[in-house]
Amino acid sequence: GLLSVIQSLKGSPEQELRIVLLGLDNAGKTTLLKRLASEEVSTISPTQGFNIKSVHSHGFKLNVWDIGGQRSIRPYWKKYLGSTDLLIYVIDSADQKRFEETGQELAELTEEESLTGVPLLVFANKQDLVAAAPAAEIAEGLSLHTYRDREWQIQACSALSGEGVQDGMNWISSQIMNRKK
Repeated sequence: GLLSVIQSLKGSPEQELRIVLLGLDNAGKTTLLKRLASEEVSTISPTQGFNIKSVHSHGFKLNVWDIGGQRSIRPYWKKYLGSTDLLIYVIDSADQKRFEETGQELAELTEEESLTGVPLLVFANKQDLVAAAPAAEIAEGLSLHTYRDREWQIQACSALSGEGVQDGMNWISSQIMNRKK
């Protein structure tokens, strides 16, 4: 899982990576964070504020900030964006009624000056549900192909089962390695 990604990075002793994990409420951000930290994912409650998980391995520290997605919290997202190395945006692939809303939030985020050029990983979560839209359809709906100022990737996943999560982390690892060159 996450440990193998971090082991592949082999950063210097002081090197840290700051990842901000955003998305609408009930998208599966906290489940994803717990999955990345190899924690139990069977009982998750809505995030009131934020969660932070840090993982140390081979002299590398990965700090993941999971910030609540309720409408009342979203205006505060931009306060957490400074020094972000990578943005993970989580979408509930089965909640098609909210695709427009999540698309607007993502578009606003990517226009933030502090995120200029920051790589974007979109997890199309809840692919285990029958009503889930395919990742390619979500990418089209979000107009990800128009994002020319950054590297981006959309990854179908199920944070609950873990399917697809490692593929997304492998993409993150490749982004970090490319930036180090």
